[in-house]
Amino acid sequence: MARNDGIDRTSARNVDVPDKDIGNTQKHNEREKDSYRNPDIIPERLSYNVHFKKASASYTELFAQMESSGTISTRGLKPDAIHYGELIFDVNSAYFHNHGGYEFAKQFYAEAYQAAVKIVGGEQYILSAVMHADEINRAMSEALGQDVYHYHLHVVYVPVVGKQILWSKRCKDKALVGTVKETIMQVSRSKKWLSQPALDEAGNPVLQKNGKPVLKKSYSILQDDFYQHMRAAGYTDVERGERGSTEEHLTVTQFKVAQEQQRLEDVTAQIAQKEQTLDSAQAAVEKKQKELQFLQKQTKEQRTAALTVQEIRSMGKKTITGNITLTPSECSTLKDYAVNGILAKAENSRLEAKLQSAQKSAAVWKQRYESLKEQARPYLEAVKLAPEKVRAFLNAILTQTRETKQHDQSVRRKSQDMEL
Repeated sequence: MARNDGIDRTSARNVDVPDKDIGNTQKHNEREKDSYRNPDIIPERLSYNVHFKKASASYTELFAQMESSGTISTRGLKPDAIHYGELIFDVNSAYFHNHGGYEFAKQFYAEAYQAAVKIVGGEQYILSAVMHADEINRAMSEALGQDVYHYHLHVVYVPVVGKQILWSKRCKDKALVGTVKETIMQVSRSKKWLSQPALDEAGNPVLQKNGKPVLKKSYSILQDDFYQHMRAAGYTDVERGERGSTEEHLTVTQFKVAQEQQRLEDVTAQIAQKEQTLDSAQAAVEKKQKELQFLQKQTKEQRTAALTVQEIRSMGKKTITGNITLTPSECSTLKDYAVNGILAKAENSRLEAKLQSAQKSAAVWKQRYESLKEQARPYLEAVKLAPEKVRAFLNAILTQTRETKQHDQSVRRKSQDMEL
């Protein structure tokens, strides 16, 4: 099974192609059809497909040419023997998208083609090798809001193994009997993909309980060969894949989910940051408002303590000569009022200046608060548009964050009140 961890993995598959299907394989790989059942094939992108080896004739004609030239031999094959094989090399679409797309895919599969040459035994046994770049990955395209393509490589080849032909007893030179007469490259799917003994870390065969060697399946060998070749070529950011898995499809889903999760985390973090900034701004505004109230109260008290005009005018009596006479008590009171008035005037001037400064500061904080509130609106709207489960998840996080911040804010306010 594919693993839900988002790791990029190589995929190598070997497909037997019966003679009756080779024509359809050619039409698909070479894009010779007028229409395709696969809706992901984009005809306008056919020119983007890359041939690392282009078939100079039909696959069957090339096979016949190879046989007639002695490059391959069908001697001793059964009528229903498999004559063709197809290697399909792949990595999940996200890998290529994250590394630049088309140009990176061409470089990667040019190296993958060299791996195929080694795997099949030589380029002369390859009929065609083409990288498809015209199939869109719809799930990932929808997730990212842009076209993302599924790059992969098809290599059609003839499976061959070296077979030694010995001199028979009918040979006139008896000394040659049993010796190698010639070595032919026999077409043989079964021998080409024989299972091999599994080896331990010391290079020794791994044995079963009955003493027989544990065999390593041919598809596992194929995966190893492809993976090791690509790692040796410098592609060290991919891991070995598994045969028959749904790695590609699950990875697309993983990619989409991962994108949404990352987007959610980003939104959550930004909302938390905005809320923290808003809380700080709000706290600053509230602090300034309290300072204003305190200053206003002080100003009022100072003004109340000062002499009023009426009180001053009511003191003293006018004599015949026009002078004002004060009683000792009124004189003492007037002196006290005069001193208090001078002090109050000085204190009022200081408090008025401080009040004006605080009002300006409060206005600045209020403006910042409104600006931050406006910046946070897209993130709050994004939360409203999120799916129910995501919204519930986000609300849980935000609720916990708010409760923590409200507690901190309450403690902060109490501390500020104590300072005031």
